[in-house]
Amino acid sequence: MGDAVVALDRVPADDFGFTLSLRDAAGGDRFVRLRQCGHLTLEQAAPVRTFRWSRGLGHFPGWWSVTTGHHVGYESWLERDHVRALDFDRDVVGIASQPFWLHWSDGRRKRRHTPDYFARLTDGSGAVIDVRADDAIEPKDAEAFAVTAQACEQVGWRYRRVGVLDPVLAENVRTE
Repeated sequence: MGDAVVALDRVPADDFGFTLSLRDAAGGDRFVRLRQCGHLTLEQAAPVRTFRWSRGLGHFPGWWSVTTGHHVGYESWLERDHVRALDFDRDVVGIASQPFWLHWSDGRRKRRHTPDYFARLTDGSGAVIDVRADDAIEPKDAEAFAVTAQACEQVGWRYRRVGVLDPVLAENVRTE
């Protein structure tokens, strides 16, 4: 990750007002100014939150991705459907779940949001994806999604907030 990664106490928000925190392979957190993130291989990032997998808790283990050759976590059936769709998408060459925390200030307090996925596309560009059913979006979530879209635009990534997958597509990527 090079010179872009430094300790949090030396990383104020950049000109865009955003900072990202990432988890490296050793499990350490690193903080990066948004404008320095465009070249990072976020599709290889470790999840910044721990997935808890236990029967009856409503959490889910994840998906073994053919695209990446490793496990990609998900926390809901809706996320599972979208991970499968990403894995079948010919334009996607890399996928990471919960790849970073996006930090910003809303003028009253510090906020942060973890997008569900980062996808690397065949043209080298990146896409940040939040998965939430339309009827499950609270006002604070809508604000976080809007801010995430703004941050992605600033660094040249695509942003998608996706809901329930088209049933035909979901059935076509189903492997069970």
